[in-house]
Amino acid sequence: MRLNEQVRARLSAPTFWHLATLNPDGSPQVTPMWVDLDGDHIVFNTALGRVKEENLRRDPRLSLSCVSPDNPYDRVEIRGRAVRFVVGDEAERGMDRLAKKYVGTERFEWRIPGEQRVMVLVEPTHVRHVVGVEPFRPGILPGS
Repeated sequence: MRLNEQVRARLSAPTFWHLATLNPDGSPQVTPMWVDLDGDHIVFNTALGRVKEENLRRDPRLSLSCVSPDNPYDRVEIRGRAVRFVVGDEAERGMDRLAKKYVGTERFEWRIPGEQRVMVLVEPTHVRHVVGVEPFRPGILPGS
């Protein structure tokens, strides 16, 4: 699925996104995240052993959502799947790029001693961008 320019702009801006993954019992787990783009993939970074990382390795399906900081009725939801997990120096550099984008520092300054970063690449499968009141689906209301 190709991301249109409006959605790409939102992903490129320092906007917080909420990442939803599935726990082993099927219940949702949601975390606010820093995200970015890598070509047609969405990228975020976490640490090995975090719940979201373990959930995505078991079940790669996810959802990302955000609202515009200027208009809470301007919202985007992206469903997709984690297609690649990158560890090591590349993941560390990716975390530093996100820190520069979101907080303006050259390095991610909140590393925990001993943690190993993992960069997750997401392939979007469904994108929905809605501004204003979302219309009902056809057939939901009588006569539609």
